[in-house]
Amino acid sequence: MKWLEGFQKLSSVLFILTFQGANCQLAVFPIGPALVNALAGSNVTLAVSFRGAPDPVLTWFKGNLPVGTWTLNSNSPPDIANSSRDVLRIENNGSLTFKGVPKHFTGNYTVELTKSGLGQALVTFTLKIFESIQNVTLSTQPDFAQEGAERFTLQYSMLQGVVEQEIWYFNGGKLKNSTRYLIKGRSLVILEPSRTDKGSYSVLLMNPFSSVTTHMNVTVLYGPDEPIVEALPAQPFYKVGDSLVFSCQAEGFPKPTAEWVYMGQILSDFHQGVLNLTNVQTSQGGVYTCSVLNGLTEEKREKNVTLNVYERPLGNPVCSVMSVNNAHLQYLCVWAGGTPQARLSFPTLSNTSSVAGIFSFVVPASTNFDKRPVICIAEHPIEQNTCNITASSPINFLPAVKTIVDPDGKIAVTIQCVSEASPQAVVSWSRGDEGVINGSTYQISSNTTQLKIRSYNITTFLLTPNFTCTCHNPLGSKKKQVNLQGPSISDSSLFPNKEGTIITLTWEVPPTSIVTGFDIQMKGPDLLSNNGKNAMTTGSSNEYRIIQQKTGSARSADVFLLDPDSTYRFRIIPKARLTDGDPSEVHTIGPGEGLSGPAIAGIAAAIPCSILVLILLIGLIFLIFYLRKKKNHQTRYPVSRTVDKVKNIQPNATPRNILNGGLRSPPDYNRLQKTPPERSEILPTFVPPPTVRVATTV
Repeated sequence: MKWLEGFQKLSSVLFILTFQGANCQLAVFPIGPALVNALAGSNVTLAVSFRGAPDPVLTWFKGNLPVGTWTLNSNSPPDIANSSRDVLRIENNGSLTFKGVPKHFTGNYTVELTKSGLGQALVTFTLKIFESIQNVTLSTQPDFAQEGAERFTLQYSMLQGVVEQEIWYFNGGKLKNSTRYLIKGRSLVILEPSRTDKGSYSVLLMNPFSSVTTHMNVTVLYGPDEPIVEALPAQPFYKVGDSLVFSCQAEGFPKPTAEWVYMGQILSDFHQGVLNLTNVQTSQGGVYTCSVLNGLTEEKREKNVTLNVYERPLGNPVCSVMSVNNAHLQYLCVWAGGTPQARLSFPTLSNTSSVAGIFSFVVPASTNFDKRPVICIAEHPIEQNTCNITASSPINFLPAVKTIVDPDGKIAVTIQCVSEASPQAVVSWSRGDEGVINGSTYQISSNTTQLKIRSYNITTFLLTPNFTCTCHNPLGSKKKQVNLQGPSISDSSLFPNKEGTIITLTWEVPPTSIVTGFDIQMKGPDLLSNNGKNAMTTGSSNEYRIIQQKTGSARSADVFLLDPDSTYRFRIIPKARLTDGDPSEVHTIGPGEGLSGPAIAGIAAAIPCSILVLILLIGLIFLIFYLRKKKNHQTRYPVSRTVDKVKNIQPNATPRNILNGGLRSPPDYNRLQKTPPERSEILPTFVPPPTVRVATTV
């Protein structure tokens, strides 16, 4: 690469000197050959030089596709195609450099130089990228050349490499295309090979950076005459349990050896070409091949003999019905196996048709065939059997909706419509009054039962007219309308464990809801770590925050490491890609949150009111007590007028009986009517209460 760097420096100097004072026709020249070979993974430069104008606009093309543009000596960097930026670089002198060039950059590259008023100049390079040729092997088809065959092919394969030239040799002599040999692609074909084509073949593969030669020895087989095969005893067929002998002989030199092949497997129970078959079974019926091989020339000849053994067909006849152009019914009857094959017919459909093995009969669709059994009769020399099939129109069904996010980041909604019917119902799709056509947005499955809708925006689904799927077969049709909904949750539940440290959230979504995922949100203190302490999380405990995210197919979530002494609130947010649906109901777990600020303020405001009510209640009780006491204080009766004087009545100093409520007992009126000498005790000397004067008139 040193010479390349020298060329680049020299071209830069020439370029500068050329433009100083020059004013001639614009021209561009390659530095070095226009055909450039390079090894894949190496660095290579398509070097050019210019003259005729200062600071022209330079554009490099691969074929007709621009891959780089730059104005020489401009401060702006060259504009390189996005797909080539890791490989291509435009040098200061306009040359194009490839860094670690991949093999697929092989092609024609043209540099175009333009300058206003001076026209344009261009030059084209051919760049060929090669890989080193490694691990070349030769193989043949077929494995051996055989005299008299149509052709024999040798072909090479290699681990890697780009071949610019291949040369085939036979016994050291170079081969060319002729009536005997055809060199084509990676192969050498020997036409109508003969024993003279036996020898050493080799192929030389070359490119500018490597060359490999591989050899192979080829043997041409030739030899025995056609074998003579006999069966003893000779019979047109054999029954189960019979025994027979097959013999095979052929002329050749040296004398060929014979072997028997059955169903592709070489049999071992034969001697000198004689095969003994005892107690034959139906599974042994078929074609037996005698293959004779010349041990010296290795040429092989084969001859077949058919052994017929009668057997009953396997299992029972099988009936089915299919749709033909959605207008006809094709009834099928199959009874596989057996020798000979059973004869099959549909008497109710046709009295004359009868076919062996597989029978098909087509009739125009009609309501007469809906839920009508059709019988197939199967006749075999050993047994006669039947089967039946009933065609039916589609029945009612429920569409199913599934939502995912595809690798392109689009919401992919799949609607599936399947209706039980015979023949199987074909589904057609429509949107509003228009049919749905396969494309980038709508994709119908190969069996038509699924419609996939792809879009980045959920409004595409919600603003679109309802989709209708119609399941139909020749006997009728059923249709259903699908109204897609935004992300939503129809039901949710919370299940805690006994300790209150783990909860399981479960939820359901409506059948036609578009959901691609779920956010599990929590409000409350942080979850505990494994050591029992609160784990650090982002967000406030008074706000909902996302603690888990689930896929659209999930219907449950487990939350661990809860603090059983704290209160948590959980909810589920359905999502359709970047669109959130309405949250689920809030599920709470824990002992409670205590008194909130407003509650405490209410209690503080209620305390004075409570005290006032208590004072009023005490006053009311006191008033009732007072009124009751006043009511119980009765008036004393006066002394009879026979006693002509007024007496001062005083209460006893110490009442004998205290009534409930602290009231005094009523006075003893009989004692009050006694004369002073008759009183049993002296009146107290303490100051009496005010005298009560009473009088009674009789």
